[in-house]
Amino acid sequence: MLILWTDALIFLLVGLGLAYALLARGQEHMRAPWRKVVRSRVGLGALVVLSFYIGIGLLDSIHYRATDAKGVESGEVHSVFDWLAEPLRTRQEKTYSAPLAIHLYAKETIEENGVSRRDYPRLEHAGAHLPDLAAARAEQWRLAFIGLGWGLLIWLVLLGLLVVRLAFKQSLSLGQSLAQLARGQCEIPWRTGLGVLLLMLLLSGLSWQLGQHYHLLGTDKVGEDVFYQALKSIRTGLVIGTLTTLVMLPAALLLGLMAGYFRGWIDDVIQYLYTTLNSIPGVLLIAAAVLMLNLYMDNHADQFNSLVERADMRLLFLCLILGITSWTGLCRLLRGEALKLRELDYVQAAQAMGVNPFVILWRHLLPNVSHIVLITLVLDFSGLVLAEAVLSYVNIGVDPTTYSWGNMINSARLEMARDPLVWWSLLASLLFMFSLVLAANLFADVVRDAFDPRLRNESR
Repeated sequence: MLILWTDALIFLLVGLGLAYALLARGQEHMRAPWRKVVRSRVGLGALVVLSFYIGIGLLDSIHYRATDAKGVESGEVHSVFDWLAEPLRTRQEKTYSAPLAIHLYAKETIEENGVSRRDYPRLEHAGAHLPDLAAARAEQWRLAFIGLGWGLLIWLVLLGLLVVRLAFKQSLSLGQSLAQLARGQCEIPWRTGLGVLLLMLLLSGLSWQLGQHYHLLGTDKVGEDVFYQALKSIRTGLVIGTLTTLVMLPAALLLGLMAGYFRGWIDDVIQYLYTTLNSIPGVLLIAAAVLMLNLYMDNHADQFNSLVERADMRLLFLCLILGITSWTGLCRLLRGEALKLRELDYVQAAQAMGVNPFVILWRHLLPNVSHIVLITLVLDFSGLVLAEAVLSYVNIGVDPTTYSWGNMINSARLEMARDPLVWWSLLASLLFMFSLVLAANLFADVVRDAFDPRLRNESR
């Protein structure tokens, strides 16, 4: 097993999330807003979509060194997701092919029985199991129905488990529990959640069945499966969106609360610091930092055992740079809130009793700004995912060997100008990125409504 830097930080973040969940479980004031999120139709639907993305991202964060048939390490680094999606990873064609095609996208000169002719060569892997290519469409329809059937079967099993759980919990018969679900009379909008889950499972089953025998979203210039690239890019998007918040959070929390609570010269210094940092163009700062890192890695190539470790270091460094340049907004918000909270009676009483100022920050101010922190982090997530795509597009983002939607869009830029037009790489990256960002934005809106005290008071 191989643990990359980003893997370790991702699982640290998962551990922190679980610790927060355990803490919130025993605190009613922390549990109530999340209960409101889960009882929202939009929130539950978005959560189901995000769960699929997070599941793929976590599977792609468990790495190991690959071995050959003799059990000797081959030098390649794979993940559990690579192992599960091995047919997508290993079936590489010669060059471009359209989605679900069985021939290359462009004509080539084919030598056959001493005669040369211009035609579309057959793909090496897609549809290779077919003795007759004329049956390809019928075969694809058959696989599609099998995939949809598997998706429906898994959904029915999950539905059955949910019906049994609700019946046991509410002391109802199975029929009454199912009828209650069908009529949407549960506190949690299970009907919406199950509908989104059914859609995701049908798409997953369809993709899995077709992807094992065909290139579902075509292939790129070097013949690599575009669907596999889009799935692998999920981890990069999640890493950028989550680890950057992990980097920015300590600085924003500490400096923001200190500036608002202590005021005076501490407030002046911190304000000067983030005002100065905001005056530097972020793109130029990121470009300079990435170029410096590239120079360092070129001069110290012996410190990286594989291209994956090198690319991982650049990804981590990009998270650090984005975190350094993006903590100022949250810091401003926390400073303003701390200025207001420090005047409250219980904080004044703690000061009068001689309580240590940092204890006051920890016990009295931090819990009261947690909703601002949570809302900001969730809202910033989608912005950071889009920022990665923009930075990779201008070649200052992640390493070119790293799978990311930004790198896919950057490659598709040239493909859109060729004749015939290659459109599927751009479409695939946009669809996957759009789905993640839309789900994250919808979830962020629900979290904001649930955690913001002003909105909660207005809704009463």
